[in-house]
Amino acid sequence: MFKILIVEDEPAMQLGLKDNLEFEGYEVEVAGDGERGLQLIRDNQYHLVLLDIMLPKLSGLDVCRRVREERNQVPIILLTAKGEEIDKVLGLELGADDYVTKPFSLRELLARIKAILRRSDVNDKGSDEAQIGRLLVNFQKYAASNEEGEVKLSHKEFEILHYLYEHRNESVSRYRLLEEVWGYDDAQPTTRTVDNFILRLRQQVEKDPKDPRIIITVHGSGYKMVDE
Repeated sequence: MFKILIVEDEPAMQLGLKDNLEFEGYEVEVAGDGERGLQLIRDNQYHLVLLDIMLPKLSGLDVCRRVREERNQVPIILLTAKGEEIDKVLGLELGADDYVTKPFSLRELLARIKAILRRSDVNDKGSDEAQIGRLLVNFQKYAASNEEGEVKLSHKEFEILHYLYEHRNESVSRYRLLEEVWGYDDAQPTTRTVDNFILRLRQQVEKDPKDPRIIITVHGSGYKMVDE
């Protein structure tokens, strides 16, 4: 059974999400503020966290940042009442896997939860290990290293790298990455987020990130991972 943590301070929203997720067959725990949510994430193993951005004691963005700094790769979906692009982009760049803007459709949220859990389950069952440029990557264990030792990558960076590796020598558009890795239907507002992730991956993969030879840009489209 998948175990989900809800970090939400509005009692009605908290109860509604808990009841509906339990109805879907998930095991659910709840926290009413950021500090409590962070402590539960540290003390337990969850398959997914629903994390409100506007929380007492510690914001959802701060919780997300600290979780990733502690190298915990639990999938995180941000719940936000803000519609500005900067909030969405910032959350994703801090390591969140997805976001849903309030008010949201329960059907949409459940679909995104299932998509993330399905991808995580597939990754857990895999045994892929690959040498990608300077990086030796184990996609099953979410582990990476180079000649100097262990390399820290976020959960989303592993997923992007895995997707490009599975489709190497194939042009992959930014929109396709957003749809397949993030699960977005409306990709336009956040395509620059993909570029930021690619820049960070190149820093780890390429011998010369300013002259990429492995993750190359396909002008007017997106990116392609090529065999060395």
